[in-house]
Amino acid sequence: MFSIITENAKSDTTEPISIDLPIDGQTDSIDIVDGKVKLICGVMWTLVLHYSISMPMWEGEDESMYKEKGGPTPKQRLLKWIQNKAGPDVPINNFSTDWNDGRAIGALVDACAPGLCPDWERWKPEDRLKNATEAMKIAEQFLSVAQLVAPEEMTNPKVDELSMMTYLAQFPKAKLKDNAPTRPRHNPKRVRCYGPGVQPTGVNMGAKTSFTVDTFSAGQGDVQVFLQDPSGKQTPVEVKANDDPGKTYTCSYTAKLEGPHKVIVKFSGVEVPKSPFDVEVKGVAGDASKVKCDGPGIRPTGLKVGTPTTFDIDTKEAGVGQVDVQVIDPKGKSSSVPIRVRQNDEDPTKFKCEYAPQLEGPHK
Repeated sequence: MFSIITENAKSDTTEPISIDLPIDGQTDSIDIVDGKVKLICGVMWTLVLHYSISMPMWEGEDESMYKEKGGPTPKQRLLKWIQNKAGPDVPINNFSTDWNDGRAIGALVDACAPGLCPDWERWKPEDRLKNATEAMKIAEQFLSVAQLVAPEEMTNPKVDELSMMTYLAQFPKAKLKDNAPTRPRHNPKRVRCYGPGVQPTGVNMGAKTSFTVDTFSAGQGDVQVFLQDPSGKQTPVEVKANDDPGKTYTCSYTAKLEGPHKVIVKFSGVEVPKSPFDVEVKGVAGDASKVKCDGPGIRPTGLKVGTPTTFDIDTKEAGVGQVDVQVIDPKGKSSSVPIRVRQNDEDPTKFKCEYAPQLEGPHK
């Protein structure tokens, strides 16, 4: 076990961390002085894991999920961030073979700075070394991402996974330099839509419903949404930008007719994947006044910042309808409070809502 004093970049103070390296049971700090490579590499990796991957919050992350017991490992967390950032156009499920053709690193570079490496989509997998070399050079020159692995290593199927993680852990905090030669672009194919308002069933006539448009990896652009009723008439849908790291928008509408509808979502004038969404609107919604709620999450006192709380929702006597929950913080914003609503598997009329307040003060 080693205790190392490190500098805290935020406060200019020092803090000790303990590093457990059970290599042979006989090691101590003298081995580092003696230059034992295996031990030194272990120390360096532990520092990278602690400060570059485990500690900082990254753009687009939901902070509450990392406060829960049994949250993602550092490896899972980094992979999830990369997948969300790079988008679905290139499959990234590991830190080894999925990077071998050089297209994944090109996609990640361009996602971090849209327009910096836009040609990656036309790259051929067989040009793996050329692809990786170009993308990594651009990342180093304009995003200050040091080449901690060589292009020849990245394109090798046996590339060291820890080395790749160390290299890729630089991207969440990468900042584009002022002189970077970006070509303004957007990619509607990277927009994601989710929520009850774009589901095939569950929408009721006269009841307000909503869904989320996620533009985190799509670059700059505007979101437009239209609702097309059974007669073919299209009406604009309310679109509200959320002040959140994920660059999401909340879209809300109220269907006035029963029957098949289409929800059309456009990003910079181009329809996004799966648009138009087919939505079947059923009869009049139930009576919201008959919904019953109970639990610590809706009581006047007893809540703590960052601590998850819950409450139960019973719609048995209310009839047909969708459950939509928003928590308004002291600043009047709902986007700062992540919410999870889970339907009871055994009784579909019952739901459990979980959220974690992020600010002190009165909430609604």
